[in-house]
Amino acid sequence: MNKLLALSAASLLFGQLAAGQQRMVADKIAAIVGDKIILKSDIDGEVMNLQRNSPDNTLPPNATCIIMEQIIAQKVMVLQAERDSLPVSDADVDGQIENRIRYFEDLYGSREKMKEITGYSIYQLRERFRQPIKEGLQAKAMRDKIVDAIKVTPSEVQKEYDRIPKDSLHFYESELEIGQLIVLPKATKEMEQYAIDRLLEFKKRVENKESDFGSLAILYSEDPGVKDNKGVYILNRNDKGNWDPDFLAASFRLKEGEISSPVKSQFGYHLIQCLRRQGDNVTVQHILVKPNITKSDIELATKKLDSIRTNIINHNYTFAEAVTKYSDAEMAKFDGGMLQNRMTGGTLLTIDQLDDPSTRDIVLMLDTLKPGGLSAPMQFTDERGRTGVRIVYLKTRTQPHRENLQDDYSRVQQRTLQIKQGDAVNKWLMEKIPTYYIHVEDEFKNCGNISKWLASMAKQ
Repeated sequence: MNKLLALSAASLLFGQLAAGQQRMVADKIAAIVGDKIILKSDIDGEVMNLQRNSPDNTLPPNATCIIMEQIIAQKVMVLQAERDSLPVSDADVDGQIENRIRYFEDLYGSREKMKEITGYSIYQLRERFRQPIKEGLQAKAMRDKIVDAIKVTPSEVQKEYDRIPKDSLHFYESELEIGQLIVLPKATKEMEQYAIDRLLEFKKRVENKESDFGSLAILYSEDPGVKDNKGVYILNRNDKGNWDPDFLAASFRLKEGEISSPVKSQFGYHLIQCLRRQGDNVTVQHILVKPNITKSDIELATKKLDSIRTNIINHNYTFAEAVTKYSDAEMAKFDGGMLQNRMTGGTLLTIDQLDDPSTRDIVLMLDTLKPGGLSAPMQFTDERGRTGVRIVYLKTRTQPHRENLQDDYSRVQQRTLQIKQGDAVNKWLMEKIPTYYIHVEDEFKNCGNISKWLASMAKQ
């Protein structure tokens, strides 16, 4: 059972969204773990998700058992995390919520399409995601505590590699490590002043009761979320990781009913109206106006990037150093400008994974780039609709090959570590499960690991 706890927060949420559209008024309880209930619809949603993610759209014969075992194990992890008071902050939960919303937005193509398919607004998704994400973080904290000290030796790696017949070793397609250094053109002072003046005019119209703030937001705001929520957001004073700090600070300076002066953020200029204050929360409605980026602004950014590229080629600094110093991408200081594989969390990507609208044009550059090469500056549109200019760095390109220790030692090492960690988690579960109340419906009692857990409980 080395794949136990393979369910990620994204997987659980996807399954719940799918099941939510088929859920009847009355749902069946499939299991109870401590004070936590597992519904039959939770299992059905995860089975749907498992099938959706399988290469040939088929399911293993024991799919429902696999899912039930994983969810029970996670619930036990959560209960033990609560018992051990393992810390999970509200800021971490809120950050994961926003990451998941962006994930599903990318998956469905737009917020409008996401709402159409799931039936939930952004606000409803945030509330629906909160508990499963919190539990996912608690389970992860507990699992990390269990496996933190586990290491593998070179001999264990060799043993794992030798265990698999040579003709059954995984075959890897060509993979790439790709970086990008992004510069976002800055609007001129004239364009910024024009944006400010528009917002001041909106404010005047509202204060003179010539227009309604909400109507102006729907008509003129350039916030892509305005179609879903009319520009209304509930902010928490401590939620600094998910909001522009200037926007957040300005929102909490307002009294109920008050409208701010234009506020500059990384996204443009905002007019903010405070709708309600309650403790550490404030409900606001805003209008976003982005200063227009002109052709000359783009040319200045291109010239800057061209100079940076020349300095990298001349070894005045490395690509990573240039990203740290010059990139305007929000995540640059964390990922060094390298594109991330969402499935593995690493930096190795296949061509077909560059299917995001903001990275598709990178594919066109790869034929002309050799490992270590830099592209010329190229204009693009990012995932938030902003115009940017970037240079692309091809760090590595692997050739298609059968797994071997010379090229893939780190992969085999990671696989060996995961197996060893999985064994440790399984042992921990066998010890901890008898200390909790667990009830499982009859249809799941014969599942391999569940039957073992129930037997260990009966011995206590």
